[in-house]
Amino acid sequence: MLGRRVEWHHVVPKSEGGRETVPVHPICHRTIHALVSNADLARHFADLKTLRAREDMARYLRWIANKPPDFHAPTRKMQG
Repeated sequence: MLGRRVEWHHVVPKSEGGRETVPVHPICHRTIHALVSNADLARHFADLKTLRAREDMARYLRWIANKPPDFHAPTRKMQG
């Protein structure tokens, strides 16, 4: 369930030629971009099912699953 604030995520980033967007929570949107480069989103994770199955993303989704719809927390870029 989405909260009051919604951001639109380009499944394939605009910088990589993408046009299709999907609604996401702002904290989820920031996490996607903190975990995965635009090039990797375009090449390997344009399918949302594949992105959700990525180990670090799956761990994040389990953590956020029981938070309220408008939950917010700082997002840090992952090292790696």
